[in-house]
Amino acid sequence: MNPTSACRATRPTHRGFSLLELLVALMIIAVISTLGFKQYQKYSAQARHVKAQDDLKTVAEGLDQYHLKHARYPDFGSFEAMVEPNSPLVKESLIKLGMSPLDPFKQPYEGKSTRNNYELKSAGDPDRQDEFGPITRTPGQGQVIGAGPTTDGAPKGEPADAGAKK
Repeated sequence: MNPTSACRATRPTHRGFSLLELLVALMIIAVISTLGFKQYQKYSAQARHVKAQDDLKTVAEGLDQYHLKHARYPDFGSFEAMVEPNSPLVKESLIKLGMSPLDPFKQPYEGKSTRNNYELKSAGDPDRQDEFGPITRTPGQGQVIGAGPTTDGAPKGEPADAGAKK
C-alpha cells in the first residue's frame, strides 16, 4: 500500500455541491435579480415618460411654428389628425413624418387645436401615476406640466433656470 492511497481511504471525497449550498446560491441570485428587475422597471418607465414629453414637445413646437407662419393654429379635432401624413404640420415639415398617435405606454395621446389655442395631453404611466403622471402642453408653455421626474435636477413644476440670475 502506498502512502497516497492510504490518505484517500481516510479522507472522505466530496464531488459537487450539497443541496444546502445550491439553495443558498439560488437565493442570492434571486434577491439580486429581483432588485435589478425593479430598477430596470423604474428606469424603463422613466424613459417612456421622457419620450412622451418629447413627443408632445415636438408637436407643440410644430403648432407654434405653424402659428408663426399663418398667424393662427390649424384646426384639429384629435392628436391623430395632427400627426397623420396629410396633416399640414407634416406637409410643411414642422413635425417629422411617422409620429405615433400612441404614447410609449400604448395609450392614445389626446390633443385638439383651434384657431387660437391648442392642448396636448398624455395620460402618463397607468401603473405609476404618482411618479410618471399626466403630461399637458399648451401654447407659450416653456415646460411640461404634470407629475414626473425632471432630468435637469430642478424640482417638479419649476423651470431648470428658475434660480439663475439674469
